[in-house]
Amino acid sequence: MGDFFWIFASAAVINNFTLSYFLGLCPFFGVSKKIDTAFRLGLANIFVLLITSVCAWFLNNYILPHADYLRLMTFIVVIASSVQFVEMAIKKLSPALFRALGLFLPLITTNCAILGLALFQTNRGYTFLQGIVYALGAGVGLTLALVLMAGVREESELSEVPDVLQGAAMSFLIAGILSMAFMGFAGLFSGT
Repeated sequence: MGDFFWIFASAAVINNFTLSYFLGLCPFFGVSKKIDTAFRLGLANIFVLLITSVCAWFLNNYILPHADYLRLMTFIVVIASSVQFVEMAIKKLSPALFRALGLFLPLITTNCAILGLALFQTNRGYTFLQGIVYALGAGVGLTLALVLMAGVREESELSEVPDVLQGAAMSFLIAGILSMAFMGFAGLFSGT
């Protein structure tokens, strides 16, 4: 059970995909203007990460054990199809969220954090349950990064910010500070 905890903690905080590996930066900068939208996109990412984890484990163990050259292509197909499924479900269940996410929902397809999960999981040789825990940890970490960024950006809009730091400069400054804070966890555990 401790192994699952460390896999989860490593993916969520210690080796956060967005703030430590710098994966998934497009939604991190694009959708993180409102906490509610950032949180919902994080939930959509968790769902896609879980589907990708299950499919990557199945493909790696049963379909592609001796065809490494097809692994990347099949992972991309799985990610694209699962994102289409999520997009259709959100459009049906929550049209307001679908409109709020706009272009960033289809961009989950090209989110390198999703592809990174599939590749990291298979390269580390995780079992089925370890892969699920890893996907949950990565999703929670991505959601945490999105919500933290959105919270700080909302607060900065209420403050007097010099003209030089407004817009993209402020976003990069916030991202750098958040990244340094999460890099402080880097030496906590290196076993996963």
